Amino acid sequence: MPHPRVLFIARELKISTRTVVDWSNFCREVCIEWCSTHSNDKIGGPGKIIEIDEAKEGRRKYQKGRVLEGQWIFGRIEKGFSKLFIVPVENRDASTLVPLIKKHILPGSTIMSDCWRSYRNLNKEGFQHFFCELQHTFCGPRL
Repeated sequence: MPHPRVLFIARELKISTRTVVDWSNFCREVCIEWCSTHSNDKIGGPGKIIEIDEAKEGRRKYQKGRVLEGQWIFGRIEKGFSKLFIVPVENRDASTLVPLIKKHILPGSTIMSDCWRSYRNLNKEGFQHFFCELQHTFCGPRL
């Protein structure tokens, strides 16, 4: 049974679900290729805001419940510019993410993130760090 989103797109565009899946895969590959060729430069710097986050790309078993299989990815984007970076990571701990942040984001940048514990010490790494508690929609400095 195709995903409800696939069924919706197929119905709206009057095309087969197979065509929807093929185009989705093609678009995903184009995005991955674009990201891999446009993400080598460092971004940010004093006065620049960088948003960072990690997510798990994957699928749900039988299209139900939480994601069970997949790949963790880490990314960042500079607000107001089309500069971004997305990379697969084995895990989301500080020993994995902080070196990536230091490699791809210039010191003095303002970093916005969620409250994930791996980002706790970014102020000590030369960044101004703000966090958002999504369940409370509160954003403030990481002290």
